[in-house]
Amino acid sequence: MELRGKVALVTGAGRRIGAAIAESLGGEGMSVAVHYRTSREGAELTRARVEAAGGRAWCVEGDLAQRDSASQLVDRVADRFGGLDVLINSAASMERTPFGTITVDDWDRILAVNSRAPFFLAQAAAAHMRSGGAIVNIADLAAFEIWPNYVLHGASKAAIVYLTEALARILAPAVRVNAVAPGVVLMPDAWDTSVADRLARTTPLKHNGTPDDVVGAIRYLLEADYVTGEIMHVDGGRRIR
Repeated sequence: MELRGKVALVTGAGRRIGAAIAESLGGEGMSVAVHYRTSREGAELTRARVEAAGGRAWCVEGDLAQRDSASQLVDRVADRFGGLDVLINSAASMERTPFGTITVDDWDRILAVNSRAPFFLAQAAAAHMRSGGAIVNIADLAAFEIWPNYVLHGASKAAIVYLTEALARILAPAVRVNAVAPGVVLMPDAWDTSVADRLARTTPLKHNGTPDDVVGAIRYLLEADYVTGEIMHVDGGRRIR
């Protein structure tokens, strides 16, 4: 896909990896809808960086945990820019939920944002991509490993892996659907440097990644017209360690 002039929606673009993705797409001359839930200040900063990089940007708020918010968000973006070509499902929560402490509310809240919303965003986006488009989901190494203290996070990301492959088949040939499964590219805010050091030592490539590693993988998947249904691991080899 030629990216210049295309329209992209990046969810969770007010901070962290989502912000880096949005800025990179702006550098390709795209119009970028910068979605956020509470990080309005971060979203405005992302918007400024997208525009400084050469793209157009619009900040759009939405709580993806709410019913119908996903389809409404897509329709608002398509109305604003006159269409939609690219969807990046980056918004997610990563909550510690050890087995034995998990409640029904935890299940509903986490899977609503991490699994349900990406599906309904993709379903709504596909209606605007009949002449071609691309969707990239952000999965996680947790989809392929057992993290006992992050059971719901892992389950929600495993669902993303399945949905990526299923939607790639369903939406072909008009829409390509792929995913990136990052490893340690950006530490959770609550984790300290000793955890980062330990993870680097136990990664085959002996260092942690950066958001730019994820951005590079996404750029490849958007431009690779013969790739769909792929789960690209960007984890320094942790999955095979």
